[in-house]
Amino acid sequence: MGSGGSLLPLRERPFRLLWLGRVASNVGDVLIPVALAFAVLGLHDSSLAYGLVLAVFTGARVGFSLVGGVIADRLPRRRVMLGCDVARALIEAFTAAMLFSHLMTLPLFLVTAALFGAASAFFGPASMALIPKTVPADQLQQANALLGMSQSVLNVFGPAVSGLIIVLTHTTAWVFAVDAATFVASAFFLVQLQVDEPLPQERASFLTELRVGYREVRARNWVSSALVAFSVSNLCIASFLVLGPVIVRHHGGAGGWAAVSASAAFGLFAGGYLSSRARPTHPLAVGFASAALIGLPLAALAVPLPVPLIALAIAIGLASTEYADMLWETTLQRRIPSLVLARVRSYDQLVSFSFMPLGYIAFGALAQGVGAEPTLLAAAAVVAVTNLAVSVVPSIRRLSADEAAPSAAQVAA
Repeated sequence: MGSGGSLLPLRERPFRLLWLGRVASNVGDVLIPVALAFAVLGLHDSSLAYGLVLAVFTGARVGFSLVGGVIADRLPRRRVMLGCDVARALIEAFTAAMLFSHLMTLPLFLVTAALFGAASAFFGPASMALIPKTVPADQLQQANALLGMSQSVLNVFGPAVSGLIIVLTHTTAWVFAVDAATFVASAFFLVQLQVDEPLPQERASFLTELRVGYREVRARNWVSSALVAFSVSNLCIASFLVLGPVIVRHHGGAGGWAAVSASAAFGLFAGGYLSSRARPTHPLAVGFASAALIGLPLAALAVPLPVPLIALAIAIGLASTEYADMLWETTLQRRIPSLVLARVRSYDQLVSFSFMPLGYIAFGALAQGVGAEPTLLAAAAVVAVTNLAVSVVPSIRRLSADEAAPSAAQVAA
């Protein structure tokens, strides 16, 4: 492939091993949502029980994100990722064993969800911060895009494969067993990954390092402005996730919502592919301007339009946000010093996703109180205006794609 080829980063052995590890673990992850829902609802036929398990997982992942960021900047990131893979493999193997023996309970699901969420909080910042060590600087955006596209492809087929396994085996246990095996496979590839990871010569206290990460965020207006946009966007996207199945069920049934979900996965893939090709001079300004299109599916659902048009709208909306996300991650990796990159990423995760659980609750209540249409139209307007406003913030508008992160000596100074 030419220099602009989407698969070019795979020529680099370190990135190839990292990519194989990420894909291996993601194969199992895309199977789990369907299996988890059936397993929990099989014990307690209650949406409250299932929602509680999801809330515990999300809460643990958000709650431990800052700790994960500090640890990933203190220790070799490959070692952190290996530890997370081993931990998650054991958690899923335990869950599979308990399901096979019919001893799994709701309290055990809550415990495993909390442990799994905490492990994921450590894995995310370490993985993102390790990517720049595996590819040349001019291939960084393509590497991020390839990881995103791979995840999107798996998202398309994962739920169907999971359902097929459950139908053929008459149990959800095998899905959790497969997930455990995928983490073992991920660890196998990561063990072979060798990269240069310089660590701080002197370690400060945990709280001091946490404050350093916070100062790195506050010192850059383009970072703090972006986090505002991300938090508002995720809050508003929750309205689609909560109200979408309810509305589409009356217009297209389960098949209609399946079509919408498949279109969403295709949109994520398209956005990732676009980011591997389009490299704007001012990436964040372009990214946030495009992310305003996430208001389209919310407005389409509010009317509501025919299911094919809702599916098209969510594909366009998620393509725009995936494109923006890839530009954002590449900019962070280029502009944030390596020694604090994982901590900045952890603050990004904390702020970006903290309001999403609130959205799950608030938009359902608002729709019942004032109606789904005004709720969704308001969310569409808020998310579009917020992203457009952030795209013209001076520090966002002026930021260029060709500036590298400061050196370790500059950071120390």
